[in-house]
Amino acid sequence: MKNTGRLPSWLKRRIPASAAYNHTHHVIGGLGIETICTNANCPNQGQCWESGTATVLILGNICTRNCRFCAVGHGKPEPPDATEAARVAKMAKDMELKYLVITSVNRDDLEDGGAGQFRDVIKTCRGEIEDMRFELLVPDFKHCQDAALEILETAMPFVFGHNIETVPALYSTARPGADYRTSLELLRKAKAADNRAITKSSIMLGLGEKEEAVIQSLKDLREVGCDRLALGQYLRPTKQSLEVVEYVEPEKFDWWGQKAYELGFDWVMASPFTRSSYHAEQDSTR
Repeated sequence: MKNTGRLPSWLKRRIPASAAYNHTHHVIGGLGIETICTNANCPNQGQCWESGTATVLILGNICTRNCRFCAVGHGKPEPPDATEAARVAKMAKDMELKYLVITSVNRDDLEDGGAGQFRDVIKTCRGEIEDMRFELLVPDFKHCQDAALEILETAMPFVFGHNIETVPALYSTARPGADYRTSLELLRKAKAADNRAITKSSIMLGLGEKEEAVIQSLKDLREVGCDRLALGQYLRPTKQSLEVVEYVEPEKFDWWGQKAYELGFDWVMASPFTRSSYHAEQDSTR
């Protein structure tokens, strides 16, 4: 369905006003923790917070890049916060979390790209909840991939996620500060560093990509050993962001999900509301 300026019925959601939602809001706000839920204007915030889950955004909310699909602010970020790991660990304990998704802005200003902060958050959280599981959604570490992976290796195990976001032809429009092959190389290196590692990526649909280009990107992800895939509808988060070209119907997402399984992914989430961390805690989506 081409974008006619009106949001399709299947993409309309209300933010709940429940005790569970308010508890999540209170814990996160009280500890001064950033989430991608709020910074990226995620449409799943209400549903996830009501179920007691959230995706933590570490290393501040100012990105060193300016991707045109993203609502996160860009500019010169502050130095890493030494108290952040302890605050995230307290949040996890207060919310009795068993699965935590951690992401960050791009930190091209840091020598390790922020890898050390990811490691410290994981280790501190494990000190509070020993059997806690983790999923990381990391930037591309384009200037320090090998060093970053070496740092992160000390905090295994976790699901290693990095999003290619869109097809190569749209990178100059949607993701000008990144490189498609660099992103694929990071996923390849992560799998090569430890073959037991579970790797994951995500693609947004609705930016004007061609079907054959998406299929090729799925094949490229499988070529570098990517295990898990999330496919969701791109929604314009701000007036300055790229416009939606097409609203992909739910039935087409079902088709994409089946196609991804046929190509060899062992975990697939494909729906209009799917985002990188949506239902990430599920061990299987079949």
